Amino acid sequence: MIETLDPKITDKPVARCASCDREMDHYNTFYSPTDQPRNICWQCLAREEKNFFARRGYSRLARTGVIPR
Repeated sequence: MIETLDPKITDKPVARCASCDREMDHYNTFYSPTDQPRNICWQCLAREEKNFFARRGYSRLARTGVIPR
């Protein structure tokens, strides 16, 4: 289950990110199957999702001038 809060709310409590250990006011709270909350900030979520579908050695060859045919 995911608990999201509107970022426009100013009275939102500050929480510590479980990944980077920074105190952030923009975060999502994820609950484990044992009902333990885990706060992840938006920067860590974006970093985690950025290369989700790309394999490690992936690069666009067309940007270097090679057009695969």
